[in-house]
Amino acid sequence: MEFSIKPIGTIHSCYTEKFGIPRQPGLVKSARGSIEMLPPCDREEMFNELESFSHIWVQFQFHEAVSDGWRPTVRPPWLGGQKRVGLFACRTPHRPNFLGLSVVRHHGLRREKGKLHLDISEQDLLHGTPVFDLKPYVPYSDVVPDASSGFARVTTRKLAVFFIPEAEERCRSYRERTKRNLRALVVEILLQDPRPASQRGSTREYGMLLWDVNIRWRANDEGFTVFAVEGHRG
Repeated sequence: MEFSIKPIGTIHSCYTEKFGIPRQPGLVKSARGSIEMLPPCDREEMFNELESFSHIWVQFQFHEAVSDGWRPTVRPPWLGGQKRVGLFACRTPHRPNFLGLSVVRHHGLRREKGKLHLDISEQDLLHGTPVFDLKPYVPYSDVVPDASSGFARVTTRKLAVFFIPEAEERCRSYRERTKRNLRALVVEILLQDPRPASQRGSTREYGMLLWDVNIRWRANDEGFTVFAVEGHRG
């Protein structure tokens, strides 16, 4: 059997390219965005009582992975990219139906230029991601206290993030103009170390695009140094 589903919404995200997106939701608290609801799901009545829940499940498609196809085994970053596991034992975007599931915090509805948006944060979704369904997160059943996480373990290594004065000033002026806390977002992303596993020992320079700003940074043994905030003139 085959089924056809249509998006009910589209993600507007601070992540405008894949590099830098955290590997799980909830890790970067400053990651803001919204879900633009599409007809016929752009009706306020469909969200009655959602305000009593703090978080929602978002079911979506890894749309930029579709053209690459799916693979039965992958090398997850948790294992340093050195060992293959089955795709159903990890959260790779290269899945048979390219479906993803994330828990995000929601901040209510708003209308902008006639379009209905559900504001969200703590998200790990690429700008333009199609959304297929939303459901409230309910802790009494969704939290499993004795669950095991296999090879997906959180690192306890302490790192620091430094900004050169010019980069610090550009973050400040960007926040004044847009009300977006770019600095906090950069810090939280870098503390997750977005580098590929094979480059964890590298001191090369990197760039990542957040909203309309290109962040340039380099790594060292102590942490990360942000040396350029490009694209914004404040």
